[in-house]
Amino acid sequence: MPIPIIDIFAGPGGLGEGFSALVNEENEKHFNIALSIEKDPVAHQTLTLRSFFRQFAPDEVPEDYYDFVKGNLTIHELFEKWPDQSENAKEEAWCGTLGDPDEKDMNAVSDADVDAKISKVLNGEPNWLLIGGPPCQAYSIVGRSRRQEKILNEKSDKRVGLYKQYLRILAVHSPAVFVMENVKGILSAKTADNEVFSKILSDLSDPAGSYLTKREGDDQEFNCPGYKIYSIVSKPERFDSHGNPVYKQKDFVIKAENYGIPQTRHRVILLGIRRDIDIKPDIIHASEEISVSNVINGLPRVRSGLSKSKDDFESWKALIHQIIKGDLLVDVDSDVVGDINAKINDIKEPIDGVGNNYIKCEEINVGYQTEWYLDNRLEGVCNHMSRSHMESDIHRYLFVSCFGNIKKCSPTLMNFPAALLPAHLNVQEGIDDKKFADRFRVQLLDKPSKTITSHISKDGHYYIHPDPTQCRSLTVREAARIQTFPDNYFFCGPRTSQFHQVGNAVPPYLAYQIAQVVNRIFEELTLLNAANV
Repeated sequence: MPIPIIDIFAGPGGLGEGFSALVNEENEKHFNIALSIEKDPVAHQTLTLRSFFRQFAPDEVPEDYYDFVKGNLTIHELFEKWPDQSENAKEEAWCGTLGDPDEKDMNAVSDADVDAKISKVLNGEPNWLLIGGPPCQAYSIVGRSRRQEKILNEKSDKRVGLYKQYLRILAVHSPAVFVMENVKGILSAKTADNEVFSKILSDLSDPAGSYLTKREGDDQEFNCPGYKIYSIVSKPERFDSHGNPVYKQKDFVIKAENYGIPQTRHRVILLGIRRDIDIKPDIIHASEEISVSNVINGLPRVRSGLSKSKDDFESWKALIHQIIKGDLLVDVDSDVVGDINAKINDIKEPIDGVGNNYIKCEEINVGYQTEWYLDNRLEGVCNHMSRSHMESDIHRYLFVSCFGNIKKCSPTLMNFPAALLPAHLNVQEGIDDKKFADRFRVQLLDKPSKTITSHISKDGHYYIHPDPTQCRSLTVREAARIQTFPDNYFFCGPRTSQFHQVGNAVPPYLAYQIAQVVNRIFEELTLLNAANV
């Protein structure tokens, strides 16, 4: 039987997708998501849709699903056609806000409701897996810099303490194993009382002893024996006198580009094994770096849209040609100017214009992990529509992408010609390389992408497409491919929400590799239990 998974703070389901994809030689799943909890209604819709997709064997997904992706059916009509599977999906994916939500939050769920739901779906199974990543915005280095916060305050920002919901579930339900993900910034985050990461490690080691938010008069007993916390990428330096693995903090950081993920995503991932289980885990093993070109070059070309003028190809092309007129490129390196001229002369109208939520096309390719990404039944690509940009930004994108093509690096503001500098109040600080000097960043074709984050939902300046003839920022599908989502993973909601979901997710292919390590723990546990019967 598959190992049950409870996935909290699930987002659109990237972590769960990786675990769900692990199958044996008979194509049987090693893991099954019993319950996933996400508070955002749109991400929850994506989560529910993917749960529906997983109700079927890969070769038995109904054509109706693909009709929905193509825009021929609504999600309501899809679920009506498959009532049993849709009901199972709705039972699995729960829209709920954990912790101490605002009293106006319509999705707030009580601890008692969560506990009852977990107990119901587990049905007495003792060997199960808890996964999830408590919201990370409070710990993010960039976020703390923007908020000018050196010391975090849980009273003013509830996100600081949301890991305690993870802790509470460990204390009450005592899973055999857990996997917890968060941003690298958690290593340096501090409150007035402690260093956040040291406190979290201590709490996770002893959830029952550390969980201090029981209601007055609550006589609930916690029988959780605690956990040994392991890195997923490094062996312990040693074990202490209590048998706990000892690491440096940096040993918990996974640099995703070293593990087949085409982006420089650095995250903290903790693997916890219950103390009464005497198993030492393996680690995931490094592989070659994967470049951006390997995952986005096989998608249809689309041009940027025009946000404040007539939006058609001829208007767009005429705008781009303006960059070689006047003084826009004064003092720009001649090689870069030459590349700009060459790329302008090479511009052809994309067949699919600015793209769409679904584009039908005969040939979709990927240069890496073909079986992981591609689904021929799609007969095209979804979530592949460009954003509209200001005219001045389109000129900047053209310059930046050509600069990257020639110089093999993304320019900082000090490399910009004066006429292309943005009219920002702090632009001089950027020129002096003091503050956000790389606010216009092109992804280099022969390198992994920079980290795809939720900030991609707000603007595309950090995520400029490397092809100057498209002159735009990345689409949702390109960001999703960089995050290693399969092409048949459809993101619901408006484009801003789609970007936010992709940026907040754990790369599924990284989760798949973690699942292989975790599966070996459960296989060994099964053998130990059988030997003790």
